[in-house]
Amino acid sequence: MKSFRLTVHQKTFSEEDIVISQKDYPEASINDIIEIHHSLSGENEQEQNPRLLLQITSFSDDLVPVQARTISVEQSVASTFGLKPYKNVAARLVNPSEVGLDSVELTFKDQYMGRSEMWRLKNYLVNTCIYIHKKLEFCGGSVRSQVYEMWSQGEKVACGVITDETKIVFRSSTAMVYIFLQMSSEMWDCDIYGDLYFEKAVNGFLSDLFAKWKKHGSNHEVTIVLFSRTFYEATSLDEFPHHMKECLQKDYKGRYYEDFYRVPIQNEKYDDWSTILFQLRKIFHDYLDVVLKYHARSNLTIPVARNSTAAQGNFLEVLNMSLNVFEKHYLDRSFDRTGQLSVVVTPGVGVFEVDRELTNITKQRIIDGGVGSDLVCVGEQPLHAVPLLKFHNKDTHLNVPDDFSMPHWINLSFYSTNKRIPYSTFLPRIKLPAPLTEEEINAAEEKECAKKDLRSEDDCVQNYAFFDYDAYDAAVFQLPTAHHFQESSSMHLKPPPRYKRSSGSLLDTYEISKSIGRKLSDPDIFFHQKSDGFRSEPIAIPSTTSTNTLVSPLTEEKEFSPPVRMVVGSEGSPPHESKALINPFDPSHVTIKLTSNRRRWTHIFPKGPKGVLIQQHHYQAIPAQSEKSNEQNLIKEQNDSEQNKPIVVTAALQEYFKKRPSQNPSLRTSKQSAKSLTLLWGATGEQEWTPALTTVNDVLIGVDWKSLTIPACLPITTDYFPDKRTLHTDYVVSLYSLVPDSVYADFAQPRGPFKKPLTTDEVFKELVSQRLAQGFQLVLMSPNRIEASNLLPVQQSRSNILRKSPSENDETYFLSIGRLFHKISLSGNTISVTRYRPRHPYPGFKLQYRYRFHAPYHDNYEESYATFTTEKLEHYNWNYLDHYVCTGGDTTDFALLDGLKYWRFRVYLLPLNGTEAKRIVEGSSRCDIYPPPTSGDHNQMVEGFLKFIEAAVNKLKKTLAMSKKPRMSLNVQSLPPLSQPRRNSISSFSQNSTTARSNERFVASSFRSGSKVLERSRASQGSQDPFNEDIMTDEGLSALLLPLKSSCVNTEIIEALKHPSQGLSFFNMPHNLPSHTFVAAEAVSWLINNMDGVTTIQRAMQIMQSLHKERLIRHASGDPKRPFLYGFFLFYILPLKPEKDTFKPCGELERFQNDFIEVEIKPALNWGLSTFTQAASGSTSNIPIAGAEQETGVPHFLCDDIDPEYGEVDFDGLMYKKARLETDAIGKSDRVEWGHARYQAIFRPDQAYEIVAEWLTSSGSIVGELLFSWHRKGQTCGLQMIPIPHDPLALPYSDKSDPLRGPIFIPLNITSLEPMNHPFKAFPEESWQERMFLFQEAIVQRFGFIKCLTEPSITNENRSREHQYIHATGTIFILISLNTPRSDRSRTNSMKENRQLLTKSKYNLHADSVPSPHEAYITRHVSGQNKDDYDNSKKMGFLWCWNHMISKKWRTNQGVDSNFQIKCLKDFKAFCNNSESRLLTYWRESWDAKAMSPLNK
Repeated sequence: MKSFRLTVHQKTFSEEDIVISQKDYPEASINDIIEIHHSLSGENEQEQNPRLLLQITSFSDDLVPVQARTISVEQSVASTFGLKPYKNVAARLVNPSEVGLDSVELTFKDQYMGRSEMWRLKNYLVNTCIYIHKKLEFCGGSVRSQVYEMWSQGEKVACGVITDETKIVFRSSTAMVYIFLQMSSEMWDCDIYGDLYFEKAVNGFLSDLFAKWKKHGSNHEVTIVLFSRTFYEATSLDEFPHHMKECLQKDYKGRYYEDFYRVPIQNEKYDDWSTILFQLRKIFHDYLDVVLKYHARSNLTIPVARNSTAAQGNFLEVLNMSLNVFEKHYLDRSFDRTGQLSVVVTPGVGVFEVDRELTNITKQRIIDGGVGSDLVCVGEQPLHAVPLLKFHNKDTHLNVPDDFSMPHWINLSFYSTNKRIPYSTFLPRIKLPAPLTEEEINAAEEKECAKKDLRSEDDCVQNYAFFDYDAYDAAVFQLPTAHHFQESSSMHLKPPPRYKRSSGSLLDTYEISKSIGRKLSDPDIFFHQKSDGFRSEPIAIPSTTSTNTLVSPLTEEKEFSPPVRMVVGSEGSPPHESKALINPFDPSHVTIKLTSNRRRWTHIFPKGPKGVLIQQHHYQAIPAQSEKSNEQNLIKEQNDSEQNKPIVVTAALQEYFKKRPSQNPSLRTSKQSAKSLTLLWGATGEQEWTPALTTVNDVLIGVDWKSLTIPACLPITTDYFPDKRTLHTDYVVSLYSLVPDSVYADFAQPRGPFKKPLTTDEVFKELVSQRLAQGFQLVLMSPNRIEASNLLPVQQSRSNILRKSPSENDETYFLSIGRLFHKISLSGNTISVTRYRPRHPYPGFKLQYRYRFHAPYHDNYEESYATFTTEKLEHYNWNYLDHYVCTGGDTTDFALLDGLKYWRFRVYLLPLNGTEAKRIVEGSSRCDIYPPPTSGDHNQMVEGFLKFIEAAVNKLKKTLAMSKKPRMSLNVQSLPPLSQPRRNSISSFSQNSTTARSNERFVASSFRSGSKVLERSRASQGSQDPFNEDIMTDEGLSALLLPLKSSCVNTEIIEALKHPSQGLSFFNMPHNLPSHTFVAAEAVSWLINNMDGVTTIQRAMQIMQSLHKERLIRHASGDPKRPFLYGFFLFYILPLKPEKDTFKPCGELERFQNDFIEVEIKPALNWGLSTFTQAASGSTSNIPIAGAEQETGVPHFLCDDIDPEYGEVDFDGLMYKKARLETDAIGKSDRVEWGHARYQAIFRPDQAYEIVAEWLTSSGSIVGELLFSWHRKGQTCGLQMIPIPHDPLALPYSDKSDPLRGPIFIPLNITSLEPMNHPFKAFPEESWQERMFLFQEAIVQRFGFIKCLTEPSITNENRSREHQYIHATGTIFILISLNTPRSDRSRTNSMKENRQLLTKSKYNLHADSVPSPHEAYITRHVSGQNKDDYDNSKKMGFLWCWNHMISKKWRTNQGVDSNFQIKCLKDFKAFCNNSESRLLTYWRESWDAKAMSPLNK
């Protein structure tokens, strides 16, 4: 130990936490761990000083020490650990193993961190020193986290070293949180202090929760749902009126009920939640009356409705509702949050009556999905173990009792206030029912007598005459007989030779003896043995059969007791087949099998002082056991283990003795006089419930505030793997091998000499990352465990996860999810994947669920549907995915399939916010103030779009070495001759004009070697063949500006295009593109500006097509058959002579399209008012022509000739294409990353343009940075990039629909229009529906909505066509349905052919939704409370839905917030309802415009 003088430094001086000179500490070296603390006299005082551990990452001699031996520590670190500058400190080097950490908790905020990133960050942190609140960065700062808590040897510590065995827990401060408030009948009851349970839940728990969020800085995305179940007193469905039958359900007792859901808050983030609490209290005031009297009608009699109790409520249903949302996290991948949490707040006590099948579904979905589920009870904790699920007893036999289960997958909390009664410490645990009236008593007695009369005489003899109840009562709590012990012992120690071992069966006898030496604790797996003298055996009666239910294969992996329960005492007659079941009043003896499910979440819990995993809010004070008793139990258990006898687990401390005898805690047990700490039965699998916990007066189970404030993500490690026998008997093994180099050579398409394929080691690590990303966990196993299981040859362990074989480079990983296990091995250049799947997999479950749903800002509870299904994890196509990784995305043979559950982020490109949105934000009373876009607006959209695709998406940028010539621009009026661009001769793109490009210049950035965007720079021919600028005079330049004559030949045009100063700008990418590569749209614009007689796009296209026909230009792919199209297409000028050392196109169009995004540009449709014709024969693009007859100024819905299908004109060809996306162009990540872009093949300036980013092998944070850069670039191009959900309208008919989201129906009051009998009476009747649709379109256009192109359905050709629109701000969606069948024009057939082509192609459509019967959906919404008196006219209207994906980061105008959206909704409703005659006024103005049309005069 050496003494130093301490100084402090700022981050600006040095980024290192510690600065030390090697001269002062020659014994130290890089990466050594040094301990620093103030040296004081006195050993006791020295012990109390904080000890700081830091890692020496570099040496520096820059410090000028005041005295010899000076050490400098970063200021914030020194302040945290109380180190005072200019004082002496003692420093010594420590062995990292001595200060190794058992577990570390890291928190992160406002970012998406995938499980792959968690694993890679963990590997990055191994052998590093951390301290409390240390900020960590990974992937070039894309992944950011902070140290929150550390545990070592059972205690919290402030610093330490992360080793291979350290478990890292990731906790998110920005998660998706669903809070469910159970509005059961107890919510209107009072607790023991006189407060309503609702007040306790909202004013108490929620208020405290939000306060803790604010204190911690949590910024969760919250959805609050109020739910309840309403029972109806009816015995037949005929007692209900017709309008109630659509959502009624019937339970196992024959009771009719409905479930109600109210969503007041959806996907919101608030700094101040007080207004939300006020809103909840306001809803509570009327909730019961609204729900119970929802179906009340003045002229109808309906059955009496009553609210259910908490135990009878729809508890599991709400969990599944949230799971339906959480399971689709990869579809709408937000980059602002990580983690999913479902919180149920109930006024009950944690007991629920549930259906067994639904419990199986819920349990499997929660565990497989890795979703946190918290149950918060505001009632008093009962005198038995909770949470407790009581299964529905569907057996009508009188003697079949109930059955219970204690779910380990629910994290339980009990919330209690700080109120106390001064004169009493009594805590009542039950509620006495209301006293029965005499009539009720008499009725009950008559009912019981009737039941007795129904019993046969034999039943009476059997149940009463031959059973001694007194003897049974006396013996029920006695020790079991010796015969029982012998039977139990034989069952466990000597299984029958033919016994088929299940995956969750008991460990081998070898494993039992070996478990003493294991470092990790075994889960709560219990064996029977003699009584330990402290507690009786579980209630058990010898079964009449010899079947051992505990080891039966039929009970594999099930944690529920058999379908009968033991009736304690004289509660009832004993069942005929009695079994030892769960006793909720003493569950600690229940045999629970060791399974991977029970160990899935264990690694988020730290180890307490006694060595077992703990839930910190479950510490309680109970009477302590004597040390002597503990020592006796320890010796007894050790002896039993050595003799391979079964073990019974008693107290948690004894469990710890059994698991870790090498560290005998009895030698260091604190001498507490009356109390000691113990643990409750909990989710860790190593805690025990004890009856003493219900008899003390202290708080029993607290609230797990940490889980509710910073919820933990699913840990990346676990510690369960089946033994060798289980793998052999209960699993199907499949093995396949990969040689990445061979796979790449067979399938991938090389992308140039600078793009290297992934190495074998990179593929190997990526295969592990992909499994972690899909929910797998790495299995931690000791070398002895591996050797005992004979899973691998005898080998030396390098770490608990990663092992080296005798060959130095061989590695193996074990992973698990549910009952699936993978073993991935690397040997040389071969990767072997072994998959273990259960021989008897779970049957698939699929439950249809109907409920009533109240969306935010909606008026009624409407019927909705949801499907609860279990996912068959064994069906995931890992072989396909592994081949996809091997090819590195360089082939379309292994494209992303929907079944791979790849991540995606969907965006629309819209015009940048105009002045209209600003006017509404600033207080405009009307929202229908959006004028139709002009041709100039369309020109700006096209120009901005071309720039966006070039610079942002394709990464094509100019270099500073480009020619000095200016770029063409639409907006420059007068500039000096040397820099003045040629203006377009036509000003409107929609009127046969073109778009030119702005003169914005870009500076090329340097990219990492091997990147696709190595140097996508654009340079003119002048940069390739530089010319002497000194000879360029104004006169010479003016001579070059003379336009080409219309009679010039094609070779002259080519030479002019190649002119170094006045020709086209070419891309200088010698490794990716041929020389003289240009953009097709720019060439067309150049011809219009520089050639006489060329004034239209049509004429310019004809000239360029003639150049293509004469083979003077060719597509950059080298494919001569690729025609010349208008848009962002890359073509190049063919050289006259073969050039050496130049890039030669491969000639494969598919490979080229996988590298570059190319989009065809077509003119605006102008809401169906534009007319189109095909260009010259052979042309494949729609070109506008001048002089078409059109009713100028007349709305489309009043034109004589209408075309309601104008929006489907682009269905003819391929609607979407895909390309490879370089997500990590600048090399931030520690691995090679890539993704894909799915984009629309056609761009129209008056429609939203869709791009979808898709990825499997990219870090979410890096993809987020890429897309945010697109967002910023789009604004400079006059565009706004808006994220949108995969299902914008959230209709309840898609398998991927959000069950807690729904559109708002807004009816259109067409009865107010003229003429009254039908508005379109003046037109043919067959066109009425189509004209009404066009009328609705005209309305949404006035409110600033833009048309969206949606894919047609493959499943149903004749269904109603859905037309979707998005608001110009990107915050609102509207859907209009056209119910008329499609016309028989030719494009219908081409649509069918196109769909067949798409189905066969590698670009899979999202055909995962079923046809949506919108007409029926709208009918329900318009009905509301008036189902009996609506007519068909009320079906006309709009479906309105919010865009929940757009957050503050994506808004270009921060004034466009929720208040803006609500204002638009109210004004749109008012307009459609003809408020202030606005709808009628617009109708009359439209007819006036038709009357003024020249064609009508």
